Amino acid sequence: MAIPDFQTLMLPLLKAVEDGRDYAMKEVVATVAKQFSLTDEELLVLLPSGGAPLFYNRLAWAKTHLKKAGLVELPKRGVFRITAAGKELLQTKPQRIDTAWLQRYPSYTAFREHGVTSEQPAEMAVSTNATPDEIIEAAHSRSVAALADEVLERVKSCPPQFFERLVVQLLIQMGYGGSKAEAGRAVGKSGDGGIDGIINEDRLGLDAIYLQAKRWEGVVGRPEIMKFVGALAGQRASKGVFITTSWFTQEAKDYASSSQYKVVLIDGNRLADLMIEHNLGVSVVASYYLKRIDSDFFSDD
Repeated sequence: MAIPDFQTLMLPLLKAVEDGRDYAMKEVVATVAKQFSLTDEELLVLLPSGGAPLFYNRLAWAKTHLKKAGLVELPKRGVFRITAAGKELLQTKPQRIDTAWLQRYPSYTAFREHGVTSEQPAEMAVSTNATPDEIIEAAHSRSVAALADEVLERVKSCPPQFFERLVVQLLIQMGYGGSKAEAGRAVGKSGDGGIDGIINEDRLGLDAIYLQAKRWEGVVGRPEIMKFVGALAGQRASKGVFITTSWFTQEAKDYASSSQYKVVLIDGNRLADLMIEHNLGVSVVASYYLKRIDSDFFSDD
């Protein structure tokens, strides 16, 4: 039979993990594939890019959408399990779960809206009026948004020491801090006055950036930013970066922007976007090139 689309796979996937234990993706692949009577040859069919098996990719996307609706969760690296909301849903004996059905969950609605600009509505990927270029752009935006959410969740689940190292590696890959050894010695060494670390702005060390890194779940408000700015003043510093895995209140943002010091606030979403942009914690699985006619080649001149 034909390999089911990812929406068709949502309900079978949720049923496959309904007992509540932790599952690795490969276990669920085998269970759901058996339900659809897929052959070994069908399971080996790859995406057009050749980057991954088609069935695995579709099942992974089904899991992503269920997770955004809060129906499954990732308790630790490499496994997932059904949530209380997922069990409650299965008790209603739904005939099908798809993206339209999941819209009833606010977290899923937010996921659908994230990463899709006003020029690229969520429906563009299925719009008959969209050009191929627009469809590719919309699909890419949605893929990056899903990846960013997963990156942030992984960061939140890691120990604080890992988060400190992550901040160092990210700044180095962005061109700050000189060598990794120098950056590693700098972060976490000052340890007082609201400063978690200091990193060189350039390889020559002509200026320094003062860091505060918080792996928090709760919102970061104005008082925390005020303390950080006060610490900058105590160090006679002019530049600071405050990084958190959560988010900032509007009052915190307003205070940072009005400060006499250059203070950059990086929340969880921005952190994940920067990690993706600078290939930290992610890897490229496929590349696509859009080509057009070279008019100069065909000109008579």
